[in-house]
Amino acid sequence: MSDRAATVADAGQRRRAAPGSVTVVVDIDAAIGYVVAHGDPVERARLSFLRTGAVPGEEVVERITAGQTPEGGWPATGDGPLPSVDATCFRLGELDDLGGLRTPAAERALAWLVGVQHPDGTWQEDEALAAEAPAWAAPGDPEATLYQTSVAGFWLTVAAVEAYPRDQWPARYASALRAAAAYVVAHVRPDGTWPSFLAAGWHGAVLLHEQQHFYESARMQLVLAERLDGMAPADLASMAAAVRRVNLGDDWLLRAAYKRLGETQRTDGGWDSAEGPIFDVNTTLTALRAVLPRVGAAAL
Repeated sequence: MSDRAATVADAGQRRRAAPGSVTVVVDIDAAIGYVVAHGDPVERARLSFLRTGAVPGEEVVERITAGQTPEGGWPATGDGPLPSVDATCFRLGELDDLGGLRTPAAERALAWLVGVQHPDGTWQEDEALAAEAPAWAAPGDPEATLYQTSVAGFWLTVAAVEAYPRDQWPARYASALRAAAAYVVAHVRPDGTWPSFLAAGWHGAVLLHEQQHFYESARMQLVLAERLDGMAPADLASMAAAVRRVNLGDDWLLRAAYKRLGETQRTDGGWDSAEGPIFDVNTTLTALRAVLPRVGAAAL
């Protein structure tokens, strides 16, 4: 698979993706075809925006926002009464794929995240969600706390970068991100590793870079590069999409990640999810988010 030429839908030719001169080595045509064939309406709308910036229909956005709680977050389960940090960050990712980080729904979600940040700069799930929370979101667990702080900090960072010049971030974002970054920095070990889940690494590296903790961010990126060969396809896609979403400068880690994405792409165009086949389309969309040139935000 690594020797296959990358193609772009509607062009059928090799293409380079920003930033820099990173050559896309995945079969984009096949990935697009997989999402079209197997995706639901929301997933196909996300694909359309990622490819062309097409504004999704109201019914698509409503399918995402319908479950939003009055507080502003989304519940872990469809009928749950309590908003979840983990679920809210997932929904923000969906909205981002539709150009929707400046919508009222996203603004409410981001405001809720800021409001539930702990005084020490961390995010944790509500204790009432302990029985249903997965390992990476277990309230009170140090590994889960570092992961959730990295992910919530990542999405607040993306939202701030999307909407404001760097020196004009609203105080609510700036203070929350400073506190989150201080917590993450305190947990980066001298060798660049961190006592949490792998995904805390790329989300944390972006958060720290944008908070000008360049040394710690660079050390985390070096660790990620060392672990590329053993990463599952879903982790590769998530890492590449996160690192690509906010420009970290040198694109060496992206180049290596793109190569591994090409090597792990299936012959049907998709990538394996870590949660089973039902999430393969989402993983494939994440990979496409990493390699397709980003278009302008839609006016949702």
